[in-house]
Amino acid sequence: MIQDTFTIGIDFGTESGRVVVVRVRDGEEVAAAIIPYPDGVIDEKIPRGPKLEPDWALQNPRDYLLVVEKGVPKAMKAASVRPERVIGLGTDFTASSPMPVLTDGTPLCFVKAFYRNPHAWVKLWKHHAAQPEANRITEIGIERGEEFVRIYGGRYSSEWFFSKLLQILNESPQTYAVIGRFIEAADWIVWQLTGEEKRSTCTASYKAMWVKGQGFPSRDFFRALHPQFENVIQEKVGEVFYPLGSRAGGLTPQWAKKTGLRPGTPVSIGNVDAHVAVPAVTVTKPGSMVMIMGTSICHIVLGEDKRMVEGMCGTVEDGVVPGLWGYEAGQSAVGDIFAWYFEQGVPETLQKEARKLKSTAPEVLERRAAELRPGQSGLLAVDWWNGNRSILVDADLTGMILGLRLNTRPEEIYRALIEATAFGTRQIIEAFESKGIRVKDLVACGGLPQKNKLLMQIYADVTGREIKIARQPLTCPALGSAMHAAVAAGRADRGYDSIFEAAAKMAHLQKTSYRPQPRNHETYTRLFMEYQTLHDYFGRGANDVMKRLKEIQREVNGNSA
Repeated sequence: MIQDTFTIGIDFGTESGRVVVVRVRDGEEVAAAIIPYPDGVIDEKIPRGPKLEPDWALQNPRDYLLVVEKGVPKAMKAASVRPERVIGLGTDFTASSPMPVLTDGTPLCFVKAFYRNPHAWVKLWKHHAAQPEANRITEIGIERGEEFVRIYGGRYSSEWFFSKLLQILNESPQTYAVIGRFIEAADWIVWQLTGEEKRSTCTASYKAMWVKGQGFPSRDFFRALHPQFENVIQEKVGEVFYPLGSRAGGLTPQWAKKTGLRPGTPVSIGNVDAHVAVPAVTVTKPGSMVMIMGTSICHIVLGEDKRMVEGMCGTVEDGVVPGLWGYEAGQSAVGDIFAWYFEQGVPETLQKEARKLKSTAPEVLERRAAELRPGQSGLLAVDWWNGNRSILVDADLTGMILGLRLNTRPEEIYRALIEATAFGTRQIIEAFESKGIRVKDLVACGGLPQKNKLLMQIYADVTGREIKIARQPLTCPALGSAMHAAVAAGRADRGYDSIFEAAAKMAHLQKTSYRPQPRNHETYTRLFMEYQTLHDYFGRGANDVMKRLKEIQREVNGNSA
């Protein structure tokens, strides 16, 4: 009797890491383990160190190692799977989340002399303090007619690789000087597990200006950004990148001992969480937009040719699956906006009611908000609590709620916030379709689809499209990593020879879906037109009051320091 084989997928998220053990023949998740990051998101002060300035968001790479060391044995034990039946391991990460390391891969923040230096830590994807550097990169890129500007829809983001590295050079040149390599966490963890520095074409293409067939911009471009940046590729980054699904190497004896797996177990090239989720929700051809919905949202569409769309995070050949173009857009905050409201905006009266009902404030809000009709609250919000990733690509924009009155209720505000994020998604869909990229339906995964039915129905009503849900929405990136691990192993080792084969066997959707209600869609279309007016008025320079307010805030905080 032929025994089943399994792969392990590890999804490194914003607050925790998730490890899944997946059966190769059908994608069944047989066990999972979640390991919270002890230091979480570092946005106020370095642990046992100095305070951070506004718009900073860091992480401790030691937390990532803990996920592997603790999570893999825990998941393997729960699965009752022997190590020899595990044919591969794959990983994915939030991105761009790069870190400075020494030439041997040691993170700079592990070095005692640099521990208290904020520039020595991982700069998490939502680190926005590099906006001036992003503006400079965009300005010089446009002046020189660089290809990456077109690929990124006209602007380079503060969330991305070179904005964060240039910030280190501008603000702490002594730190920049000792950096041996600047590397995405997605690539660094693979380096740790295999002992080999092999970087992904995915992170390089979508976050770091690398173009298939062309490579990086010239030394002249980097010199125009800063004289000491001229040789940044050769000195800090490297020029060799590997395609998704390929084998990065085998698990080192050290990590085999820590995890209980076999030495030499194939490890796939690192991936981005949003991208690896696409084949995991059965999408391997054009027509469907995948929404990875959590603290933020990533939107990914596949296409057969190269189209340039305003404000995209990237238009990349082979960027998601081989042979197709992958278009990525996103919203910088979605679940984070709701979390902010639950923590800061919910009145004590509602909290008491939730306790009386033996429920939670979010559950009470959702029930109340579901009783409202579209437009009933008279509120309209703009979803820029953490800036705008797409279409405007501007981290200095801020959120807004319009229409507040003395009788406005908490559930009305909550529903308006949900609607605002749905309007942001529709704005992105319309940008795609304006360039001939069809979006006929939506496929969702992540934490939000699993726990918020109201939100999903509002998204269907706002966008006017059916939304299908992944069979296991919360673990899609981890499943996608497990699928890529099966491809790295290959058919010869009882895996698969392509991600298309793996998706056909391992990816599944739920039978139920969310369909738009025509009357609600009609009302939301009217509200969306108002959202678009606010979007362009505050986001395209007609009124920069949001940026002026942030500047005043920085001045006041600086003077009071």
